[in-house]
Amino acid sequence: MTALAPAHAQSAAPRADGASHISAVRLYPGSATVERVLRVAPGARQATFDCLPAGLDAAGLQVSAAGGIRVGELALRQQPRELRGGACASPLDARIGALQDQIAGLQAERAGIDLATGYYKSFGQPGDGPRAGAATPAQIAATAQALRQGGQGALARQHELARQQEQLERELKPLLAERERSTSAHARVSTVQVTLAAPQGGELRLSYAVRGPGWQPAYRATLDSASKKLRLERLAQVAQSTGEDWDGVAITLSTGQPGAATQGPLPRPWRVGIQPPRAEAMEARPMAAPAAAPMLRAAPAAKAGAADADEPSFDVSVFQGSFATEFAVPQRVTVPSSGERITLALGEQTLDTELLVRATPALEAHAYLIARFATPPGVWPAGALQLYRDGAFVGSGRFDAERSTRDGLAFGRDELVSVRSERPERQQGTGGFIGTRNQRTDERRYTVQNRHATPIQLQLLDAAPVPEHEDVKVESKYEPAPQTERWHDEPGTVAWELPLAAGATQAFSATHRISWPKDERLQDRR
Repeated sequence: MTALAPAHAQSAAPRADGASHISAVRLYPGSATVERVLRVAPGARQATFDCLPAGLDAAGLQVSAAGGIRVGELALRQQPRELRGGACASPLDARIGALQDQIAGLQAERAGIDLATGYYKSFGQPGDGPRAGAATPAQIAATAQALRQGGQGALARQHELARQQEQLERELKPLLAERERSTSAHARVSTVQVTLAAPQGGELRLSYAVRGPGWQPAYRATLDSASKKLRLERLAQVAQSTGEDWDGVAITLSTGQPGAATQGPLPRPWRVGIQPPRAEAMEARPMAAPAAAPMLRAAPAAKAGAADADEPSFDVSVFQGSFATEFAVPQRVTVPSSGERITLALGEQTLDTELLVRATPALEAHAYLIARFATPPGVWPAGALQLYRDGAFVGSGRFDAERSTRDGLAFGRDELVSVRSERPERQQGTGGFIGTRNQRTDERRYTVQNRHATPIQLQLLDAAPVPEHEDVKVESKYEPAPQTERWHDEPGTVAWELPLAAGATQAFSATHRISWPKDERLQDRR
């Protein structure tokens, strides 16, 4: 087993040559395990993994080797980035330098155009500028035309270059800010030194965990209403700001949460007894000293390189299922350390659906298209959802596998289904034996019209009163009879579901008679 030892002075023994590179990343919600590879020269006795994030978990360092390499102790050192000089240059330097070179080229071209336009402006003027000699009218006209065209082209090009420079400066500004944040005087880096014996040389692999990076599941649902097919695409939004770019690495996304508790709480002893009389307890209790002022516990200092307010925020979803599911991204991926979100496609599935039109007239006079389907097997973490219907974007929502299987996915309003709700009628009086009970009657009427050229499956939902006291009685009558008065096992949620032909109109009514004792007040909560 590899031990973690304090950093020690470098020896004169042969060392590994070259720098390590990231080969693979296993990404969790809120953390990542990074694997680096270093080529070890034959006969090397020591290898150094330099410029690692300061926020890595020292207890999670693991080293593996192949080719007969024997690994000894590890030494971890953390120090300010500036002390490492050029060895730990920011990964943003190359992109910043390229943008600065482009801006410098544009500025040089603009300076040249300024010289040309100055020449055009001074042509024929007295003084130090060029002077036109005696010329025929034809020569004067040709010269004027050439000056006009040359000046016009130069000014147009000057405007174009100014626009290009503005765009490059907008791209450069956030990169400079990110480099300043990650390479500030307070930024630190880690160095891991490995003592080894490598007679033949080979590859040395170091894996470490770092907090802050993460991924969020996302989905795109595209419904074809004609074929009743639903294409459900899995997506993942990835971001990180660890201080090291992930350039062309193999990424595996996992729904596991290694930062969560590994065990739940255990029961504590439950003891019961007889409480002593209050007077005896006061006599037996010695006089207590004045209570000391509570001590304020200092907040732990933030670790350098740890996740802070500048890092991307991830709302960790509650994942269904007992075990983690992993998604291996087939292509190599580049994720910069600037916090930029990268969207990855994880595959798609085509599902058969049952379409219906749902309305809740008591709350809203609109109908919505619903697609019901069976969620495919596997773990489907809850995440953001984009909805498309027949090629058109209809809105955003949230995909939750359990809820979507129960309620279906909503794909926006169905404007060809008209929903009307008449004003509810209420009658109140007394009833029972010699008027011993109050009585109230609520009546609701709804009308739905299908203006489609084809039939639809209509689902209409309504709420019915549910008594919460034995002295409150409710009698409900419906026309037509609903399919259930406990939709999704929820008492008081009434559901009608029936086909509605093209151009047809269907009326619904619900009458609820509520009675309660005459001397009591009815509590009505909706």
